[in-house]
Amino acid sequence: MGQLLVTVLQFASYVFIARALLSWFPIRPGNPLFAIVDILHRGTEPILEPIRRALPPMGGFDLSIFVVIIIIRAVLIPLAARI
Repeated sequence: MGQLLVTVLQFASYVFIARALLSWFPIRPGNPLFAIVDILHRGTEPILEPIRRALPPMGGFDLSIFVVIIIIRAVLIPLAARI
């Protein structure tokens, strides 16, 4: 059970990193990557939106993904050390 949770958390971390990296490029409907970006956006937005609302404005920078990745890693590191 613990190994499964570690795997899920690692995958979630990669999903958030992928969303952050793809956000740097203008990917619009019609682009072959749009479906991937759309899936990433719909899958991660329910987690990011509450964090985004809680964070103070940072001059146009969205640090919510960074916060989520830090939280995932903070849970993942001690969990992985036990397995």
